[in-house]
Amino acid sequence: MTETQEVENLGINFTQVLDAAAKLPGVRINRGTYLRTALKRHCTEEQIEKAIAESPAAAGIPHKVLTEAANTSIKYETSKVTGLSALSGIPGGLAMIGTVPADLIQYLGHMLRISQKLAYIYSWPDLFAGEGEEVDEATESMLVLFIGVMFGVQIAQSGVTKVAAMVAANVAKKLPQKALTQGVIYPIVKKVAGYLGVSMTKKLFASGVAKAIPVVGALLSGGLTLSTFLPMSNRLQKHLASLELTKPDHRPDEPQVVNGEVVK
Repeated sequence: MTETQEVENLGINFTQVLDAAAKLPGVRINRGTYLRTALKRHCTEEQIEKAIAESPAAAGIPHKVLTEAANTSIKYETSKVTGLSALSGIPGGLAMIGTVPADLIQYLGHMLRISQKLAYIYSWPDLFAGEGEEVDEATESMLVLFIGVMFGVQIAQSGVTKVAAMVAANVAKKLPQKALTQGVIYPIVKKVAGYLGVSMTKKLFASGVAKAIPVVGALLSGGLTLSTFLPMSNRLQKHLASLELTKPDHRPDEPQVVNGEVVK
């Protein structure tokens, strides 16, 4: 059996890993608190309040300010995940509590953190109902699509674009539940989740090899994380920034919406 076949046969159930990562302390981002912190240096109190109550787009916050806030968040999360990944490569560090699986869930936790931050900066509604609650199906599906965009999955980009159009058309305070769990977006989510399961398994193998090298394991693990997390975060930022949802005039006058889906 080839290594590729072995990886595919051991493919991870991505949604299970995602749910585990979402339960880690500090992974869920409070939308209001984050927007206030990210925008306070550049915006008036009135703008910030409107951004929280509605969206940064509705508050008329300039694209330059949103880009700076997004880049600051990406740098912060990249520095955190790189340092922690390097620590997990040191015998006696996180390796003592499960080695690679713990590292994998931790890595995905930071991907979820940056996904939420970028989504909120670019005018998406709140993704999580509360810190202690289970991840609902619509949120799980949306996070799968965001992570898919980070991995460069084209069909995930298409899914995110379609959901953004629904959110914009409905002037929505929440995600389009039916479309993400039963409707037109759900088949896309399933395909992306299957791809991500294989991709995560390959990362697990690569990270495991790095940790097996006695002295430089930590450096290889941290380097692997830096070389993947930063460009993936930038990929998601670029896609979200390009959507109509980020524009102040994105709302049509009388959208026709049936069962949570935009009718064109």
